[in-house]
Amino acid sequence: MNPNQPNMNQNQNQQQPLEDSPEFIHQNMQTGEVPAQFNHGGHEMFDVHEMLSGTINTLNLYTICKGHVQDPDLKAMMERHYQHITNEYNACVQAFQTGKDPAMRTQSYQMNQDNDFIYGLKPSQPKTPIQNVTELNDETISSLILGTLKSNASIRGMATLEVTNPVLRRVFADGIPNWIEMAYELSIWQNKNHYYQVPQLNQQDMTGMLNAYGQAQNQPPLQ
Repeated sequence: MNPNQPNMNQNQNQQQPLEDSPEFIHQNMQTGEVPAQFNHGGHEMFDVHEMLSGTINTLNLYTICKGHVQDPDLKAMMERHYQHITNEYNACVQAFQTGKDPAMRTQSYQMNQDNDFIYGLKPSQPKTPIQNVTELNDETISSLILGTLKSNASIRGMATLEVTNPVLRRVFADGIPNWIEMAYELSIWQNKNHYYQVPQLNQQDMTGMLNAYGQAQNQPPLQ
């Protein structure tokens, strides 16, 4: 992945049909036409609440931890994350409450790290829970942040699959690659500081697994 390349959501600013066009008009079997504000299914309501609550918890975690960060690169990264997540959260809330396009379009997050990972394990002390907030350090903080970024990426994927409102679904789907990108950026920073170590298989085992699959043959369409 090249940090200078556009995200997977590069098509998010393409022209979209208006919310009040015929393809956006939905019906309820009991009440008839459904206004955009109430164009949400039951699963959607619960999953979106869980997703937005998770986003708030993430912002709270950044706020709690930022005063304990020592590394300037980590501090700058967390600030970029916080600003992006805040803007995305506001766009999601507006789209959820109105059923229409938010005033601010979702933006692509561009990481500042390169893509180089260091492979192998460096000896380190066993991990144990901290006993006091004064023990917070860059390793602990970055691990907490990475965990919540990964969790939010997963929650967003599941919530988006339950969304019936087409505008809200697009807003959520556009945001998923950004959470992946932020988590990837942080994992690279951790790796460079030996907090996120990546072991490798030996070449014989790796070769066996790499060659465990072959190309599928194209078949005529099913009749």
